Amino acid sequence: MTPRTTPGGAKALRPVDLARMAGVSTQLVRDYADAGILPPTPRTPSGYRRFAPVHGRALLAYRALARGFGPETARAVMRAVHAGDVPEALTLIDAAHAELHALREALRATGAALEAVASEEPGASGAHGASAAPAAPAAPPPRAPLAVGEVAARVGVRASALRVWESAGLLAPARERGTGYRSYGAADVRDARMITMLRQAGYPLPAIRPVLDGLRETGSSEALRAALAQRQAELTRRSRAMLEGAGLLHGYVAEVGEAGEAAEAAEEDAGAVAGT
Repeated sequence: MTPRTTPGGAKALRPVDLARMAGVSTQLVRDYADAGILPPTPRTPSGYRRFAPVHGRALLAYRALARGFGPETARAVMRAVHAGDVPEALTLIDAAHAELHALREALRATGAALEAVASEEPGASGAHGASAAPAAPAAPPPRAPLAVGEVAARVGVRASALRVWESAGLLAPARERGTGYRSYGAADVRDARMITMLRQAGYPLPAIRPVLDGLRETGSSEALRAALAQRQAELTRRSRAMLEGAGLLHGYVAEVGEAGEAAEAAEEDAGAVAGT
């Protein structure tokens, strides 16, 4: 039977207690312990794990980190903390914040470029649209239909990408009589440019189709603005989750550090007594 207190005098907790605390299964708690996400867990002579409140705080910190930083980064952070390498844990946190900032900047540039592209008539020049997002260079509108390779070169992707987008229903180029070759007009090129920029901003293909459909059906960029706003909201939610996770991690790291210092002091005191 699990003892009521740990060797340090703290109240002992069962796996089910931690599971209820975090809203997970008891097996997942054991998996976390085995993966190094929780601090080292002593066992009773009969083999039961002896969890303490510090394990619960580690569990809550990890779960919060996972919501903001993702499970992989959260796991690496907790392992670094338990290995005594706090600088490495903070490096991982800093890298994730830098990545989020880059996503925000890319979204801002993509939004400006897409607004410009969406406002163009299919035959209008797109130079000003490309200036906000250099990854999708502008080119004069085609005076005649273009082949798939020519469109790929204009928007900076492979021809295979255009075929994938067509299979997903995002592009619908005409077909030449007799040969069956794809024939892309000015509107197709515009749409390909928009898809390219949205893909570079991290949009999955299913999320792009409503943007293009709204633009084609209404001639406005309301669907585009809605998609960008949704993406911005997702980044904001992630940022808030990262903030929450970092806060819990800060408290946990401080607690672990204080416990380590207390243990070191106790060992020094014990050594001093033994040497007298």
